[in-house]
Amino acid sequence: MKVERIDYQAGKVAANGALIYDDKVTGKRPLLLVSPNWLGVSDESIERVKRMAGNKYIAFVADMYGAGKVSKGPPEAAELANGLRADAPERRRRITAALEALRKESSSRGIGDLSKQAAAGFCFGGGNVLELARSGADIKAVICLHGDLKTSLPSKAGDIKAAICVMHGAADPAVPKADRDAFETEMEASGAKWQMTVFGHLLHSFTEEESDVPGIAKFDPGAARQCFKMIDDFATAAFDGKL
Repeated sequence: MKVERIDYQAGKVAANGALIYDDKVTGKRPLLLVSPNWLGVSDESIERVKRMAGNKYIAFVADMYGAGKVSKGPPEAAELANGLRADAPERRRRITAALEALRKESSSRGIGDLSKQAAAGFCFGGGNVLELARSGADIKAVICLHGDLKTSLPSKAGDIKAAICVMHGAADPAVPKADRDAFETEMEASGAKWQMTVFGHLLHSFTEEESDVPGIAKFDPGAARQCFKMIDDFATAAFDGKL
């Protein structure tokens, strides 16, 4: 797998993301934008996206903080992520810029199929890709894994073009049921094509091995395997017009 670090401008910051693809494969492939958790463009996030891309996708790891910053841990990550959570317009500018970087870099290499574009995000990153969808991005699918569901800029009827898939833990203390209910109300009012799978008893970050925090986040290997398959299944169905 080839990993190329890419500089691009994202809202107020000079960003550095990662373009990931199998350079032994020829031909154009679908685009998959991935927004990592609140730690940023970490080694773990890059390894995860390498597995997600495989020989099927041209993937890009979005840098939401600038300069490819990787947080030192939860206190710093919370400060960085909460700053963007409080500024939805800037949050949207940064994730949109990452999508544009993926489009540009894959096109310039002749490897991207721009008719097939999807975005997936984990935790804070899940909220980022939902903001991308709410902004009206012209992509086929958005997949949010145990992500932020609340927004200060809820979508209105007709805003969302992408089909949306949310995967969530029923016992997630970071994003509780009240947030799921509010998200459902928003999606129904928006007229979006959407679905949510709730995994019983699971906490936050259940698809990420490195994110365990007692009582808050816990990796679940079975659910993780299922979710990664669902990402590909949902994106493929959206590309093929079968949702």
